[in-house]
Amino acid sequence: MNEWQSTMDWQTAKDRAALLAKIRAFFYHLNVIEVEVPLLSKGTVTDVHLEGFSTSFDFSNSGKTETYYLQTSPEFGMKRLLSNGYESIYFLGKSFRHESNGKVHNAEFTMLEWYRVGFDYRQLIEEIKSLLTDLLGSQSFEEYSYQTAFLTFTGIDPLETTIEQLKSFLLEQNKLDDWLDKETSIDTLLQFIFAEFVETCIGKTHPCFVYDFPASQASLAQVSKQDERVAHRFECYFKGVELANGFQELTDSFEQLQRFEHDNEMRNKLNLVKKPIDQRFISALENGMPTCSGVALGVDRLAMLALNKNNIKQVLTFPFDRA
Repeated sequence: MNEWQSTMDWQTAKDRAALLAKIRAFFYHLNVIEVEVPLLSKGTVTDVHLEGFSTSFDFSNSGKTETYYLQTSPEFGMKRLLSNGYESIYFLGKSFRHESNGKVHNAEFTMLEWYRVGFDYRQLIEEIKSLLTDLLGSQSFEEYSYQTAFLTFTGIDPLETTIEQLKSFLLEQNKLDDWLDKETSIDTLLQFIFAEFVETCIGKTHPCFVYDFPASQASLAQVSKQDERVAHRFECYFKGVELANGFQELTDSFEQLQRFEHDNEMRNKLNLVKKPIDQRFISALENGMPTCSGVALGVDRLAMLALNKNNIKQVLTFPFDRA
């Protein structure tokens, strides 16, 4: 039994440490300040596609027990800081997601997340390109709007399509499994087709940015004022790996609360557990969060690409199955 051993060799550990140092140097020169936020919190994400871990905390004095959640991202804590007068900030640390461990995912992982006050999402994309040039040596980048990417690789206009058209496409491709045939959410079908037929065709030789996702997939991003069918959300892909997910951030507390409540309504329909809304985050937005754009980037995946590894375990000391 070798399960006591690390899955990352000594040279890779040194190379990974150098990568983290480069990241911190990049932000130091931009005067973007590193911050820490709680990894355990009373609130958590409501997104139906994300699940976290929870634990109970016993308050010995009162005998009361409360549930706390390991954070899937430092986002809510960081936005509370922005609402508190902080300027551009970044976080480099652990996040947790209750998803299947595999070639490119570990349930406990290192996240780089940063917020640039006064930036729109296009400016942030350019800054990410600079970081990837430093870390991966990337000199060229691909870009597609979500609509253009879909049209290019499937012939479907995702902003005008119907559930019937999407199912017909999947049937033609021999991909209409029983659960997809019963699916009533157009976004679930779009996300499946995007993963199967778009992600597999982009970012093969250069990092690829896909931007302006459907407004129904806005998450915490602003909806475009020029075209209300899309949101100022983007993702970055390279060599079959989703590296980053970013937004021009929603600052309207009422709209954000409505989105969280809608998530929980969807959870109820899908027989998923409803999640407690982070009321402190909503209060922070009510106080006023500055105009900003932010992005979350998976550092372990980045290390895989930078160090030419083909499995995330090779850049982790002890992955989930050896923790």
